[in-house]
Amino acid sequence: MAAASDLAFDPWDPAFLADPYPAYAELRARGRVHYFEPTNQWLVPHHADVSALLRDRRLGRTYQHRFTHEDFGRTAPPAEQEPFHTLNDHGMLDLEPPDHTRIRRLVSKAFTPRTVERLKPYVRGLADELASELVDAGGGDLLKDVAEPLPVAVIAEMLGIPESDRAPLRPWSADICGMYELNPSEETAAKAVRASVEFSDYLRELIAARRKEPGEDLVSGLIAAHDEGDRLTEQEMISTAVLLLNAGHEATVNATVNGWYALFRNPVQLEVLRADHTLIPSAVEELMRYDTPLQLFERWVLDEIELAGTTIPRGAEVALLFGSANHDPTVFETPSALDLTRQDNPHISFSAGIHYCIGAPLARIELAASMRALLERAPTLRLAAEPVRKPNFVIRGLEGLAVEVG
Repeated sequence: MAAASDLAFDPWDPAFLADPYPAYAELRARGRVHYFEPTNQWLVPHHADVSALLRDRRLGRTYQHRFTHEDFGRTAPPAEQEPFHTLNDHGMLDLEPPDHTRIRRLVSKAFTPRTVERLKPYVRGLADELASELVDAGGGDLLKDVAEPLPVAVIAEMLGIPESDRAPLRPWSADICGMYELNPSEETAAKAVRASVEFSDYLRELIAARRKEPGEDLVSGLIAAHDEGDRLTEQEMISTAVLLLNAGHEATVNATVNGWYALFRNPVQLEVLRADHTLIPSAVEELMRYDTPLQLFERWVLDEIELAGTTIPRGAEVALLFGSANHDPTVFETPSALDLTRQDNPHISFSAGIHYCIGAPLARIELAASMRALLERAPTLRLAAEPVRKPNFVIRGLEGLAVEVG
């Protein structure tokens, strides 16, 4: 086992953020687990280990269902961050059974294959509309003009958030998600707290309105489930709605711009796709593997584990490196190459185990719809300027993606 500090892994280095994949290759070559002192985490870079640990019940997204902070050797979060942690800790992504099971069962009703299939015409229509507007303008920012509006509108529609109320959703989400980066700053925490309060206050009012006048939306469905005996507290409803919005668009937005930037940098593959639109489904999977929108997923060690002869004690935190796992040459042939025809593609961009992304089928529909719309309506779409990468590691994306139509 090599200490990660001796390696090229540096999640705050702009050069690493521009292209972390060579550093991942070094991590994999040097061992299966590495202690990283700056974040007090154990880094796991290999696909087989990441996949196995995502399913290992000795690890959890939280420990508070079994231990106090003191029992677990951890310090409670600062009191001023309480609004963020209350919001975050009651969402199913950060819960373990039985609470996770109870909430996921209720939310799953909104993501059945039949329900998601019914959304296809709406998603495709909106994608076509956004792509046409981009073409009419001769180009623009693919991030702000297509990648963001599509998934935000879809999940807001599912939740029953009126169109007039949607403008703050993306900024709130971005500020909250800043807390998922490694060692977030006090400024980042303050933004997340403010967004948590504002978003929660808004949803509390929306829930009250839906209690008086139910609709066909997911918020109304959660209220009905509660009234029928499936107990869901108001805080759980709020946290679930925020989680669905954040998870329901954050990865899709970044997968869209990361994917198109990868296509522009691989013009031969882009031409292959332009010539054969039947490759869109495999292209979506390959682009999510090639430049993974969620690079890292954390788990707490609830019971001591051993990995490659290294004992990782209870109370430790492991960092499962999705981006590295998706470039593991023992699983993917020539992983550094973009291959839109790749068939054997067991990427883990949607996680695995009980926390597998509940919205993965919807995300795939959105990504395919926007890709098809742009290929059909803007067949000469090209990069207008080199993008600036966001200074984030965990959630990998771009500040924007300037494009033009020839």
